[in-house]
Amino acid sequence: MADATLEHAAVGHGAPGAYEAPLFGAYSKKVGMWLFLASDSLTFGALLFAFSYNRIYTDWPTPFHVASITNATIMTACLLSSSLTMVLGVFAAQRGDRAWTRNWLLATMAFGTAFIVLHGMEWTKLIGEGLALPGFPRPAGAATGELAEVSKNTPQFAATFFGLTAMHMLHVTIGVIYLGVVALRKLFLPILGAIWLAGFLLIPSDNVFHYGIHVLLIGLVLATVILFLKPKDYDAHDVEVSGLYWHFVDLVWMFIFPLVYLMSTRIS
Repeated sequence: MADATLEHAAVGHGAPGAYEAPLFGAYSKKVGMWLFLASDSLTFGALLFAFSYNRIYTDWPTPFHVASITNATIMTACLLSSSLTMVLGVFAAQRGDRAWTRNWLLATMAFGTAFIVLHGMEWTKLIGEGLALPGFPRPAGAATGELAEVSKNTPQFAATFFGLTAMHMLHVTIGVIYLGVVALRKLFLPILGAIWLAGFLLIPSDNVFHYGIHVLLIGLVLATVILFLKPKDYDAHDVEVSGLYWHFVDLVWMFIFPLVYLMSTRIS
C-alpha cells in the first residue's frame, strides 16, 4: 500500500519513479529559484536605494536627452516582448510541444540579445561623450562636454548609473545563456564559444565591453561543466523555472527605466 502511494504521488508530480516531497506544493527547483530571486532582489534593492539616496541628497544632473530615452524605450520594448515569448514557451512546454518550446525560447534569447546590444551601444555613446566609468581609463578621443562635467561635478551619478545598469545587464546576459542551455543543450556550447571569440577579436581594446565579453567565457565554462557532468533533457518544469528568472530580470528593469532614465531627463 505504501509503495502504491509513493508511486501515485510521483506520477501526480510529473516525475514517474522519482518521488520528491513538495514544499508548499512546489518542486525543490522552483523553491530554490524563488529563494535565489528573493536574495537577489535585496541586491537590486540596495542599488536602487543608493541611486535614489544620492538623487535626493545631491544636486542631481539630468543628462539624458531624446536619443538616450528613445534607445531605452526600445530596450524596454525588447524586454516586454521577451516576457511574452517566455510565457508562450512555458505554455508550449506544458503541452509537450518541444519544437515550439525551443522556438519561443530562441525568440526570448533574441530579444534579450537585442537588449544587451542596445545597452552596449548606449554605454559606448555615453562614455564617448565624457561620462567616466569608475575604475576604467577614459577612451582616446572622449568628449569633454556636458557628461564630462557631470562626471567631474557629480561622480556619484556615473558610479550609481553604471553600477546599477551593469548589474542588470549581467543578469540579462546570464539569462540568455541559461535559456540557451535549456533550449539547445550541448548544441549551444559552440555557438556561445564563437560569439565570445568574435567579440574578443572585434571589440576594440579601449572599449569597456572588451572586458565584459569575458562573461560569456565564464558562462561557457560553467555551461560545459553542467552539460557534461549532469546531462539531461530539460522538461516543462525546467522551462518554468527559467521563466521565473527571466521575468524577475524584466521586472527589475521596470524599476530602473523610470528611475534612472525618465527621471534623469532634461525636458526642453
